[in-house]
Order: sequence, then C-alpha cells, then structure tokens
Amino acid sequence: MKKALFIYNPSSGFQNISQKIDYIINRFQKNNIFVHFYRISHTGQAMLINILRDNNFSYVIIVGGDGTLNSIINLMLKNNINLPIGVIPTGTCNDFASSLNLPSKLDKCIDIIINGQETDVDVGLINHERYFLSTCAGGILTDVAFKTDNRLKKNLGPLAYYLQALSQMADIKPFTLKLQTDTELLEEEIFLFLITNGTQAGGFSNLITEANISDGMMDIILIKNCHPIDLANLAFSVLSSNSLKCKNIINLRTKNCTIEGSNNLLLTFDGEEGSSLPLSINFINKALKVFVG
Repeated sequence: MKKALFIYNPSSGFQNISQKIDYIINRFQKNNIFVHFYRISHTGQAMLINILRDNNFSYVIIVGGDGTLNSIINLMLKNNINLPIGVIPTGTCNDFASSLNLPSKLDKCIDIIINGQETDVDVGLINHERYFLSTCAGGILTDVAFKTDNRLKKNLGPLAYYLQALSQMADIKPFTLKLQTDTELLEEEIFLFLITNGTQAGGFSNLITEANISDGMMDIILIKNCHPIDLANLAFSVLSSNSLKCKNIINLRTKNCTIEGSNNLLLTFDGEEGSSLPLSINFINKALKVFVG
C-alpha cells in the first residue's frame, strides 16, 4: 500500500477541506493509498520536515493557493526531500495549477493523483536561497494581493485584484531597473517587472501564451514608463486576456538574470512578500515532479 502525506491550509480559498476528510480518506483507501493528514501552522515547520523524512511517503498532496505551495516546496527542496506532489488548488489565483491545466474540483484533482501521471516542472531560485514556482515580481501593484480585502477575493477572485489596482493608479511612479540576462544588458525606467514560469500570473491566463513550465527558461515582462492612460489600457488588456505585445512592453526569455535597482522596491514571490533588490535568479530545469491530467 502506498502512503501519501496530505498537507492542507484550512484558511485557503473556497473549499473547506477539513469537512471533507472522511470522503478524501475513502477515495484514496479504495485505491490502496493510505493518507496521513497534516494541518499547516505557522510554528510546525520542524515537525513537518521530520514527518516527511521519517515516514517513507510515496508522494505529497498539497491543498492551498500559490503561497501555500511556495512555502511547502521551499521546505522540501531546501531539505532535499524529493517527492512527487499532487496539487489541489484552493487559493484566489492558483497560477501554478492553472499553468499545468489542473482542475479546481476536488474530485477531479483526486482522480489525477490516483492516476499517477507525472510531469517534471522548472523551479526558479532567487539569490541561491529561495525557490518560486510561478512568479517573481517587483514594482507597482505588486502589493495588491496584500491590500485586497479577503471578502472581495472570495466573491470576485482575480477581478478583486484589478479593482484594487485601479485605486492605486494615481500614486504610481516609475523606477530605474538594470537587468542582465544571458545575452543582453538593459537599463530602463519601468513601472513593473514580472518573471513567470508559466502562462498565468495574478490569476490572469495566457499572459505569455508560448511559456513552457518545463523548458528551463524564464519569461520576463517589463512595463516601461508610459502615460497613465496607456498603463490603464494595458491593465484592461490583461483583464481581457489580450496580447501584451506593444510598444510599452519588453519581453525577454533567459535561463539566468540579475536585477539591480532601488532596495526599497516591493517584491513578491508567488504572490507572497519577498526580499529586496538586488536579485540573482536562475531556473532549475525539471526540478519538481507534479501529478497532471
């Protein structure tokens, strides 16, 4: 019989997983899989590491949003715990799950995990110490996730972030960024940089339609200093899932980069508050195994 560790965030998103535990156990036991449950807490990292190391699990199932995934994957990779993961997305945006076309329904996610088909995905590494799965961003509007009311997130999803972003437009200012990739050096006045590992960021799909989460390459979007009307039009394009290829956008692809600029710039990694500039970022090709449909 296989054993799986089921890690869940009780405060994440819409699904009250704690009320469905008996159902989940039944689904897995019928398929000869014994599930151990672990409830995420802010003080239990050492305990979780010991549980993962000492119990000979076949894989890990993570329930939560991008922030929850970021936290658990950092814990695993930093401690050389190399187990496949199943994802049950319950966050507001679920960028990582969406880039892998994973469903939001609990039943369908369990079907995928039981089926056992794996794929290898890339992971970004920041300053040789912190991993990210979906996005690394800096500049305007990166604090939207922290300032958006939780009730709006639950009722409106990603649209709540857009509405919060519009309320901040009047106060935005550009900043100077120096970016070195594998092949070129740029120094620009910009509003925002966004490094992605998939097609989705901030809950908005197909920002970079050609992005591949398993090719070892990061996609970089720079929004240059421009008129506020042009910036509002860009925001509307994102909301409408239109192309971001225009004169105020720089698109780059690279395996590694360094970023320099103001150390007061707000950064986010997978939607969670990050450290300050400078950053050295490299992509680790196929560093993580994930169950997919």
